Amino acid sequence: MNDCIVIIPTYNEIENIESIVRAVLSQHKPFHLLIIDDNSPDFTANKVIALQEEFPDRLFLEKRAKKSGLGTAYVHGFKWALERKYDYIFEMDADFSHNPNDLEKLFDACHFGGADLAIGSRYVTGVNVVNWPLSRVLMSYFASVYVKFITGMKIHDATAGFVCYKREVLEKINLNKIKFVGYAFQIEMKYRTYCAKFQITEVPIIFTDRTKGVSKMSNAIIKEAILGVISLRLKKLVNTL
Repeated sequence: MNDCIVIIPTYNEIENIESIVRAVLSQHKPFHLLIIDDNSPDFTANKVIALQEEFPDRLFLEKRAKKSGLGTAYVHGFKWALERKYDYIFEMDADFSHNPNDLEKLFDACHFGGADLAIGSRYVTGVNVVNWPLSRVLMSYFASVYVKFITGMKIHDATAGFVCYKREVLEKINLNKIKFVGYAFQIEMKYRTYCAKFQITEVPIIFTDRTKGVSKMSNAIIKEAILGVISLRLKKLVNTL
């Protein structure tokens, strides 16, 4: 069995889904790919089902009843992957903001470099973001500065959604305790990994904003991240994390 699974949550990604599936599955390393679709009205899942005929042993689909948030989609995917004994479990967006060619860099950081969590980082070597307005870059960059200040983590890109976990990390973390759904989910996973004393490495990548489809960013997600960081730190201080 293959040891690597890439998890991509989708909601209305019909414009990107076939291209991203083909890009991931055309890498030199034979990654497996799990799409978690939240019953997209644009029939993203139907396109995945059609592609499964071409990639029957490498492309998998979990279709959920409704839109339930990024965090719950990833937790669903993590549990699915752990049950099937994958050793390296990746998070990735569907919109090509994360370059599939960087998947092997994250794998190498974990498999050869000793990392338990490898983060595809936009900020570890400066600001490597393409096609974002300055306001969005500043918000993202200073969000990570804020997280570093509150939590003490030495991570430059705490909200990054392009990562590779060794299975031992996800086995150690109580996935049933994960509560956040947006950027706060990404922060929470990194903080729980950090608190569990796992080795975290940042791998520099270039992040390119989507050219097709619609961003899922909202004010509610931003608010959750701001308040969620404080909540996580307080839970750690009172030993209830």
